[in-house]
Amino acid sequence: MAPTPPNGDGTSTNLLKPTPEQVTILWLIGGYMAGILILWQMPYLKHILYPFKLVTIGLHEFGHACMACVSGGKVKSITVDPNLGGLTTYVGNRRTQCLALPAGYLGSSFLGAILVFCAFNVTASKGAAIMLMLCLVLTIFWARNLLAFGICLFFAGITGLLWWLDGGKYLKYFTLFLGILEILDMLVLRKSNGSDAEQFAEKYGIFPAQGWGFIWLIISLIFLVGAVLAGLAAFKDDGAGNGTGTGK
Repeated sequence: MAPTPPNGDGTSTNLLKPTPEQVTILWLIGGYMAGILILWQMPYLKHILYPFKLVTIGLHEFGHACMACVSGGKVKSITVDPNLGGLTTYVGNRRTQCLALPAGYLGSSFLGAILVFCAFNVTASKGAAIMLMLCLVLTIFWARNLLAFGICLFFAGITGLLWWLDGGKYLKYFTLFLGILEILDMLVLRKSNGSDAEQFAEKYGIFPAQGWGFIWLIISLIFLVGAVLAGLAAFKDDGAGNGTGTGK
């Protein structure tokens, strides 16, 4: 086995060994996961998550819409249902449908993974917030009902406010929570992988809906694990003046 490369002071550095600040983020990830899963099982307290679930639905629909555009289609509308449903309508060819159908779950999971990755560093979390606001603004552009418009505008405003508040020091906690919720929505919170997997299986076969849903779930899990490991390796300094270093 090759030795671990030394750092500047001659000692060995394990890129995946968390710093004290990274340990805090790991505890937050675990705490957010546990809190979301517990709240979601409680009859009345689960409503605390309601606005967050609505925005994850909006971003799920954005995934469909974005891929439809990239693959040559044209998006007609995005709607969000108060009963925690959503719909994206677009026109395109067979390739557009093949790419856009899985892009709802996989796109929102990938966005969640980026938010988790960037939460390990204050500056990176600001970059992730810009990307998040861009996704929300584009969803507003395609929105064709008041709920989709309002919930995306509200969360874009909250993100902007946290960017401005106290130099953005609280922003990463908010974007990390949204990132975890985006991924858990695919992994756990949905009772099934819904009409997307069913439509995909009906149109393209190979596997039944449950099979495609399981494949998408595994990919989402890979996104989450990869985001955490990449964050540990990339951000030994959290961007707020804390991190590894040598003293005098």
